[in-house]
Amino acid sequence: MDPPRASHLSPRKKRPRQTGALMASSPQDIKFQDLVVFILEKKMGTTRRAFLMELARRKGFRVENELSDSVTHIVAENNSGSDVLEWLQVQKIQVSSQPELLDVSWLIECIGAGKPVETTGKHQLVVRRDYSDSTNLGLPKTPPTAVQKISQYACQRRTTLNNYNQIFTDAFDILAENCEFRENEDSCVTFMRAASVLKSLPFTIISMKDTEGIPCLGSKVKCIIEEIIEDGESSEVKAVLNDERYQSFKLFTSVFGVGLKTSEKWFRMGFRTLSKVRSDESLKFTRMQRAGFLYYEDLVSCVTRAEAEAVSALVKEAVWAFLPDAFVTMTGGFRRGKKMGHDVDFLITSPGSTEDEEQQLLQKVMNLWEKKGLLLYYDLVESTFEKLRVPSRKVDALDHFQKCFLIFKLPLQRVDSDQSSWQGKTWKAIRVDLVMCPYERRAFALLGWTGSRQFERDLRRYATHERKMILDNHALYDKTKRIFLKAESEEEIFAHLGLDYIEPWERNA
Repeated sequence: MDPPRASHLSPRKKRPRQTGALMASSPQDIKFQDLVVFILEKKMGTTRRAFLMELARRKGFRVENELSDSVTHIVAENNSGSDVLEWLQVQKIQVSSQPELLDVSWLIECIGAGKPVETTGKHQLVVRRDYSDSTNLGLPKTPPTAVQKISQYACQRRTTLNNYNQIFTDAFDILAENCEFRENEDSCVTFMRAASVLKSLPFTIISMKDTEGIPCLGSKVKCIIEEIIEDGESSEVKAVLNDERYQSFKLFTSVFGVGLKTSEKWFRMGFRTLSKVRSDESLKFTRMQRAGFLYYEDLVSCVTRAEAEAVSALVKEAVWAFLPDAFVTMTGGFRRGKKMGHDVDFLITSPGSTEDEEQQLLQKVMNLWEKKGLLLYYDLVESTFEKLRVPSRKVDALDHFQKCFLIFKLPLQRVDSDQSSWQGKTWKAIRVDLVMCPYERRAFALLGWTGSRQFERDLRRYATHERKMILDNHALYDKTKRIFLKAESEEEIFAHLGLDYIEPWERNA
């Protein structure tokens, strides 16, 4: 028998264990530079933490081994926000920045998507106790002077996209939507105003004491806030989300061209899914609804900033082919700084055009896009605007400008960004609204079409109740002097109303 080889007898050398520093992503591997993640090991364990860190780094996320001021998101599993704060205090760790406290489900969704996903109320960890030294983490504290200055009107508050109270505002948005589906206007307004004022706060509500002195928070609203602080969720919101009627209306109204009346009809007929609606031969659909079903998957997906910019370039090309001096402005959420939306709105106005040229422009643009194969659907609504008409007293009144609601066929090659979400398609259906307004009314139209909805409602309410004026998308009328007030810019409209100017990105009420 051959003697055993010496190499088999010698003990195997263990591979050197990789340290956290060696595993850290190199700068060129990081795709999302502005997002820095720290994963809390408490209740998660070393192995699972290391596994998630490695997965996230492979997807291009920057994950730190140690907590530092650069961290923007702290991720934890089976921990509340209070647990995380308590751990930081025990470890005597101080962070001067303001990182978000998130459940691990957010990171898992990010890894699955291969990119950062939006943080919603379900991801946020609730702080149930008021830690006197919560500033160790950099959480915004409640300044008493700030509460005294909060106005009941959104047009007197600066509301950016930095929402410190999303777990509450998400809840009130759902309740408001449910009231809208049930046509309960008073309750809808109550919840919308509550969500709006909470979005504007420069601090996080962590106890009921923090709500003192804040307007628009009635007893019912405060009960819901208290329940979320104590339990991490609202039983009323949970009931709404599980309600068959709410689920059905949410689904039906997601179809382009379907409103509350049609949703009510389908629900009463026993429909609960879109597949059943589409297959029922007894139903008659409008042209808009047929287009909504045909391009449904594209239309319910979010429009990215890059896609909106690509549409903007094509809109400008088409408009300038007929009116070279025209101003084309992207309005809505994208003008307010949002990175995602459900459609793209444009305001078009021309200083040198005649009334006939204005009226003919949108139809000419539609004809051009049809020839180029870029138009999937359109509905042109003619202008009913009258120059001497007094503005509408309704806070939600629609304007009378000529407008076109359309579905645009956006070619892939025109988008300057990652198109992985297009799943091999060469184009994407995008909802676009075009509004043509007279040049002298451009400031009022721009203000109205920029939004947000609650900001505009409160701006008109403020004009009526505080200044005895009437404001809409067409004009500003002084009831005391009985004259129309002219404005060349949004700044001039704010000045007429005696308000400090609010930038578009501060109108996310």
